[in-house]
Amino acid sequence: QSQHVESGGDLVQPGGSLRLSCAASGFTSDYYVIGWFRQVPGKEREGVACITSGGSTVDYVDHVKGRFTISRDNANKLVHLQMVSLKPEDTAVYYCGVGRIPFQIRCTIQASEYDFWGQGTQVTVSS
Repeated sequence: QSQHVESGGDLVQPGGSLRLSCAASGFTSDYYVIGWFRQVPGKEREGVACITSGGSTVDYVDHVKGRFTISRDNANKLVHLQMVSLKPEDTAVYYCGVGRIPFQIRCTIQASEYDFWGQGTQVTVSS
């Protein structure tokens, strides 16, 4: 059964850092684009970052550029989101998504292009 599990969320003060992880199992995750998304109650899921299967291409939503870094460790079926200089507006449940088409050479942070199987991990940025 294909699945992935998000972890690493926590309560952190403004300006702090966190590293989120997405652990995949049950499928060949290194064939697929992986994206990170976030959602707050009452709002649509927002794309944050994505990375292609080999890790050569990444993309970010504008307001996290320079603060968030996506990376992947295909040997261990992990995708990480390193977040620094966190702001209260980064508070959300963070999800990873799996792109639907293998071996894409580009990635997009449109949620409609991904499947979501995990429960997400809560990130709260507050003093």
